[in-house]
Amino acid sequence: MPIEVRPVRTGEFFPWHAAYTGYGEFYETPLHDEKAVLVWSWIIDPSHELECLVAVEPGDDGDEVVGLAHFREFARPLEGNRGIYLDDLFVLPEKRAGGVGRALIEGVYAVGRERGIAVVTWITAEDNETARTLYDQIAEKTAWVTYEKAL
Repeated sequence: MPIEVRPVRTGEFFPWHAAYTGYGEFYETPLHDEKAVLVWSWIIDPSHELECLVAVEPGDDGDEVVGLAHFREFARPLEGNRGIYLDDLFVLPEKRAGGVGRALIEGVYAVGRERGIAVVTWITAEDNETARTLYDQIAEKTAWVTYEKAL
């Protein structure tokens, strides 16, 4: 089946939720309903920076969401331009190795090109070897080290 990558639609909460729940399970972080509703409210609010692309396959009951990409623009002061940060990328396990992840990232790249964005950046777990195999093909691994402090 052909994959289409497009912005998530307002009426697609439940298909999006199913995919995002799988993402949470992958990272052993349960997606509680309150958190899901909050994130969804950000996605459908045009004034919020978080955006979502979905990968869909046509089905008998409409489009089936088989993957998602959450992303947002950010300022790059030293460069004097803007970037896109890819927060979350997830493909349903049964749809992996079929080009869905690549299509979603290419969709984010297309958004960036359309907006005149300078760079798309993201992080992944060191041991996420399957994803890193794809990422090594379509982006450059940087020398930056990430730090974090919970507040």
